[in-house]
Amino acid sequence: MKFRARRVEEPEVNLISFIDVVLMIVIFFMLSSTFSQEGRLKIRLPEAGIAAVPRTTAPPIILAVSADGVYQVNGATIDGTDSGTLRAALVAVAGEARDARITVRADARATHQAVVTAMDVIARLGFREVDIATLQEAPGSASARTDAARTGAVPK
Repeated sequence: MKFRARRVEEPEVNLISFIDVVLMIVIFFMLSSTFSQEGRLKIRLPEAGIAAVPRTTAPPIILAVSADGVYQVNGATIDGTDSGTLRAALVAVAGEARDARITVRADARATHQAVVTAMDVIARLGFREVDIATLQEAPGSASARTDAARTGAVPK
């Protein structure tokens, strides 16, 4: 008997169906999974309230920061917006008394850098009592009044 040699067919893998299924699974997981938001900053801002603080006899030094980044110390505008001129103005007003209270009144539109520069100069000079003025709406009223954050000091 003569047997015919069979042709050996090479197995063929159909990848098109496999690719379709894998893409559908990837799309399903992309739509149904939640992505971790580790890159976002979660900031809880501090609350500002009114606290009774014993008043000192000396009025506080008022340091105002305008929206343009211009500084005023006790109502006198400082020429320049750098830390050196601000330092000189604070030393001229306070003298050697580092126990004086300073109230920083920064405009809501002032740059963060201008406020940080002011706080840095105050810290480097050695002042320990620093108030930051904020607006707080009175309960049940639409009017707002100015209070210093957490200290109860009322700036001019």
